Amino acid sequence: MAKEKETSKKPVVKDKKRPDIKKYFRGVISELKKVTWPSRKELINTTIVVLAFILIFAVVVGIIDLGLGSLLDLIT
Repeated sequence: MAKEKETSKKPVVKDKKRPDIKKYFRGVISELKKVTWPSRKELINTTIVVLAFILIFAVVVGIIDLGLGSLLDLIT
């Protein structure tokens, strides 16, 4: 049995049209109108919580860094 020669043709891809920029921005504005934005009070409270978490995390990482640095100094 002779092995048949396979010919693979790539499918012809037509050039896609550039999406209409106006249509894109209309869609963006439409989606932004559906967003439920937080109130000023909610935004301030959430910001305070995030800043407090960052501060606590920075202190914990700083303490760990100082401890490991001291440990490294004792070893060397």
